[in-house]
Amino acid sequence: MQELTDLSDGQLLGRASAGDQEAFTVLYRRCQGPVFRFALRMSGSPALAEEVTQEAFLVLIRNPERFEASRGSLAAFLFGVARHHVLRHLERDRRLVPLSEGDGGNGHVAPSDGDLDRRQRVEQVRRAVLSLPARYREVVVLCDLNEASYEDAAQAIGCGVGTVRSRLHRARALLAGKLRAAPDARRCSA
Repeated sequence: MQELTDLSDGQLLGRASAGDQEAFTVLYRRCQGPVFRFALRMSGSPALAEEVTQEAFLVLIRNPERFEASRGSLAAFLFGVARHHVLRHLERDRRLVPLSEGDGGNGHVAPSDGDLDRRQRVEQVRRAVLSLPARYREVVVLCDLNEASYEDAAQAIGCGVGTVRSRLHRARALLAGKLRAAPDARRCSA
């Protein structure tokens, strides 16, 4: 018998649809991280990202026939479901929650100047990405941060590849402008 980890996403989904819980677990472990990171980068909220990730997999397991391999990859399908849920939530809330560093800031070890500069720059980029309009943020998150192909991004968003390319070009220009305009933390005095 072939190892479950050697099966394609489509094969795992077929087995999971037939009731194979181990196949679903392997599929979930394989795809959960990228879907969670996409939702987190789109929303800025770890709690929302977790909720969206679970919802994407619930859609998949409840309605596996919605995924059509001929239209694109399973990852693109899951990104599309996650995108729909994130955008619906953001529309409802009309607010963005800033990302936290996630380290709790317990201060046991003082960061070096280089570490502090890097962390500040990463936070500037996070804030700049979160400040982009959703139509530009989603292509940056999919293509630049999740390394999705233009084709997969187009499937997830529900538009043409040319639209993805033009939005990505515009998004990168907006990000560059935001990052140039951001105050440089190294110039701040204590």
